Amino acid sequence: IITYLFCDWFSNSFVACFVTILLLLSFDFWSVKNVTGRLLVGLRWWNQIDEDGKSHWVFEAKRVPTIAASTEAEARIFWLGLIICPVIWTMFFFSTLFSLKLKWLALVIAGISLQTANLYGYIHCKVGGQKSISRITSKFFVTADVPKRQARRISGGHIEVHGKTGTR
Repeated sequence: IITYLFCDWFSNSFVACFVTILLLLSFDFWSVKNVTGRLLVGLRWWNQIDEDGKSHWVFEAKRVPTIAASTEAEARIFWLGLIICPVIWTMFFFSTLFSLKLKWLALVIAGISLQTANLYGYIHCKVGGQKSISRITSKFFVTADVPKRQARRISGGHIEVHGKTGTR
């Protein structure tokens, strides 16, 4: 991001800046996906092609029994960076679009794509791999609503047991 902002100060060549930033984006994508995600939060994801030629995405979460305070702080920094970077690249997209510097648009779209792919992969790892995010959120809200419904049933004078309703 810093190189994108200040590359014009160091070089007047658009191609040199473009290639440098694209290489840095690629290295950032690879290092976050393959190194820092595994070390800091115990998550990793990859694409696997089986013998039939079908592509399967694998999302893995290593269960860590106890997390030290320094590791917890590092994990927070990891997630914060993972969320903020696509937002910054999206702001660059709109500023590039509105300032009509359309030659930088392809680079900004590459930045958004790589950063969003990492964010999506790690969110998918965090919520449990093959489960969809909507199923998990609906399951959370259903389980959060159960105590409220039970309190209403008991206070109303009726008790519901396995679909049958009785009175006290």
